[in-house]
Amino acid sequence: MVEARVQKIMACTPDEFLEFAMDVECYAGVDDKLGPFDWVRRDGNFVQFKFRPAMPGLPSPAPKMVAQGILTPGRRVDVSLAALPQNKLWNRVMKFNASFACEPVDSGTLVTRIMAAELNPIVRWLVEPILQRNLPGSIEAEIEQAKVYIENLDKEI
Repeated sequence: MVEARVQKIMACTPDEFLEFAMDVECYAGVDDKLGPFDWVRRDGNFVQFKFRPAMPGLPSPAPKMVAQGILTPGRRVDVSLAALPQNKLWNRVMKFNASFACEPVDSGTLVTRIMAAELNPIVRWLVEPILQRNLPGSIEAEIEQAKVYIENLDKEI
């Protein structure tokens, strides 16, 4: 299993950061793992999107993926692969989970970003070492860019 975890304090409220994370087309501006979108469907606290992922360290283009996010207001967003019949390939290759957890602190919000993939043994031997080397740095860069973006929102107005 590959897991990357990053924590960073951001000068925003939990709801502001979580709304940013749920706006996947906007969030793609800070996350280079989110490739071009075919579609995005948002219904309240649920978002589902089809896109071409870019896995850090692996050749592109990757097959398209359908992911979904569920918002727990003020607390977290949990992201996973959509169930079958979508993601016929991806659901056979790996189990994927990611999250953004937010906790209010004196200077803003402590954001904890986790991304985890449990790979099928058929591909694990090849893919896991690459992701173990590259995913942590990718998540760190993503969260640093998210911090810059969200903390500069007020300055753009």
